[in-house]
Amino acid sequence: MVGWGCALETVLGGKTAAALARQLDLHTVGDLLRHYPRRYDERAGLTDLSQLVIGEQVTVLAEVVKVTTRRMRQRSGRLLEVVVGDGHGSLTLTFFNQAWRERELYPGRRGLFAGKVTEFNRTRQLNKPDYLLLPEDGAAGDAVEEFVGALVPVYPATLDVRSWVISRSVRLVLDQLDPVPDPLPVALRRRHRLVDRGVALRDIHLPPDRRALTAARTRLKWDEAMAVQVTLAQRRRAALADPAVPWPPHPDGVRAAFDAALPFTLTAGQREVGEQIAADLARAHPMHRLLQGEVGSGKTLVALRAMLQVVDGGGQAALLAPTEVLAAQHARSLTEMLGPLARAGELGAAETATRLTLLTGSLPAAARRRALLAAASGEAGIVVGTHALIQDRVQFAALGLVVVDEQHRFGVEQRDALRAKGERPPHLLVMTATPIPRTVAMTVFGDLETSALRELPAGRSPIATSVVPGRERPAWLDRAWQRIREEVAAGRQAYVVCPRIGDGESADDTAGPDTGEPDTAGPDLPGTTAAGEDRRAPLAVADVLPTLAAGPLAGLRLGELHGRLPADVKDDVMRRFTTGEIDVLVATTVVEVGVDVPNATVMAVLDADRFGVSQLHQLRGRVGRGRAPGLCLLVTDAGPGTPARERLDAVASTQDGFELARLDLEQRREGDVLGAAQSGRQSQLSLLSLLRDEQLIVDARAAASELVDADPDLAGHPVLAAEVAALLTAERAEYLEKA
Repeated sequence: MVGWGCALETVLGGKTAAALARQLDLHTVGDLLRHYPRRYDERAGLTDLSQLVIGEQVTVLAEVVKVTTRRMRQRSGRLLEVVVGDGHGSLTLTFFNQAWRERELYPGRRGLFAGKVTEFNRTRQLNKPDYLLLPEDGAAGDAVEEFVGALVPVYPATLDVRSWVISRSVRLVLDQLDPVPDPLPVALRRRHRLVDRGVALRDIHLPPDRRALTAARTRLKWDEAMAVQVTLAQRRRAALADPAVPWPPHPDGVRAAFDAALPFTLTAGQREVGEQIAADLARAHPMHRLLQGEVGSGKTLVALRAMLQVVDGGGQAALLAPTEVLAAQHARSLTEMLGPLARAGELGAAETATRLTLLTGSLPAAARRRALLAAASGEAGIVVGTHALIQDRVQFAALGLVVVDEQHRFGVEQRDALRAKGERPPHLLVMTATPIPRTVAMTVFGDLETSALRELPAGRSPIATSVVPGRERPAWLDRAWQRIREEVAAGRQAYVVCPRIGDGESADDTAGPDTGEPDTAGPDLPGTTAAGEDRRAPLAVADVLPTLAAGPLAGLRLGELHGRLPADVKDDVMRRFTTGEIDVLVATTVVEVGVDVPNATVMAVLDADRFGVSQLHQLRGRVGRGRAPGLCLLVTDAGPGTPARERLDAVASTQDGFELARLDLEQRREGDVLGAAQSGRQSQLSLLSLLRDEQLIVDARAAASELVDADPDLAGHPVLAAEVAALLTAERAEYLEKA
């Protein structure tokens, strides 16, 4: 008998074990049994050869009648043809370049043969059939019963380790396996009608029927969900024990003055989330909160009020932005929102004012020294910056709150380095304008409390979105450029977004999907590639801008913005666009988040099919931010009925970011999402679906919280504790500790 942690070599032999380790990273019995089938082929019941129907999946009991090999005419190699019969009819089995099968398929040998019936030259045949040869002593009963009508597991495999090798290895292991300890408490299993783990493992690999397979998969999904949810529940509980400086609201501080000066009323969602955050900041343990919301829902305003609450108590807040463009935009917009409240020490400043400083990697030396001094001395209550904030030379006098904008752009190590600059763990507010489906929030961000802003502030204009099929309807593309000219003539501005900068850009400056193209893009605009031609390279700012300037947008003031420009140039371009000196900004996705120019009303996204769903939703949020309605034109060469076109049609059909987030999840590999939550590499969670298993995840989260509340260290559940430890390697544990 063998245990869960037993080395495969002791069960399977050195050669097979070495192949499984080398090709599939499977080393122990547990590794192999967690290598689940990716699908199941279903064999049909025994079929009389005289009753075969073309196109059906059949299993026949027959005897080899004739074997021949011949050279193939249309390609190199040899074809092995085996004729089998059952006394009522005959059938030809064909194998390509597998002459070795002659050694076991010889006249007189009986067996079970399964596959799809096809016809060639009026001869019925099975191409590359599966088969089981029967013992030559005629004792066929058990073999026939096992083979006929079975669900045949098909495993993730490699060229050197075929699925049938894995299947045979699994059978050998299961035949010798010790009783498997069950990590889930008996009461939990009974409550949710879950089969024992040992039963589930056998039935997922050797399912007797579909019902047993479903029960096995459900049970093993619970194991995966509980391992993650218990870990996150422990993290939530541990956070309650961490000491932190409380920052209760001050009735007459800078935040109160800011609220009194607001020229508009907060939305109900902003008030509710603001109260949640204010209560978190007043506690003596660190806040860990995720703030998600629609594009333009006012997350920055909510974050600013939280930062001012900390400033009121004598603390500092740091806002970490992913790009210099966004950091500069935040610094400008926060300064404008605060007005006299951001000019402490200056003439005309409000009595309760604070100071705001910007710190980025490309600041001139003198400006950088001033920013570093303002942060270290406490003169700056709010410090806005990029990854430059986490460098060793940056010190804070009393860092009390870290706000991370567009958190998905940062690694955990970067966020942790900034949080480490506080004497005590600072409070953490993580923001994203990419709405997150409920199950992702519970699984990926399950150790954070989650708040959502769904309501848009009053005055936000609607955004109309249209797909512009440049290849099918060239006139529509002409009309798109005309619409931009009309908006500019009316005194408004526009964006033209491209997937690429030009030659030699970094991956950070390209669109999401389909960026593995050549680095040179021709000046052709969408609609210029004829049907049937190879797909051209993605359009680039460097090529599109001069083409537009000499063509459809001639005479307009065009500007260029992308990640390779020097910081002072980027800042100047954004300043000139904000003040109306540039009519049309031709840019990459550096304008995706945070850029706020209320006078910009139209955006044309070129090669829109090369962007992800959430990215497109973010981009179109840059228009319609003022009084005039916004227009987003998704320009594409993708043909009707293609997945890319259906994705664009979905974006055009709704402005609900949460609905689009679900669509985005459907189209992405869930393992990547789960992997990012665990360690940034491929996840060990293989059965759980964030999309299809929502209720199971909800139930597992509740069960995990209840269990951890009663037994924080899992002392009474050693098997479950071992499961959690197995999921959390040293690297993963460090990740979650930092996260």
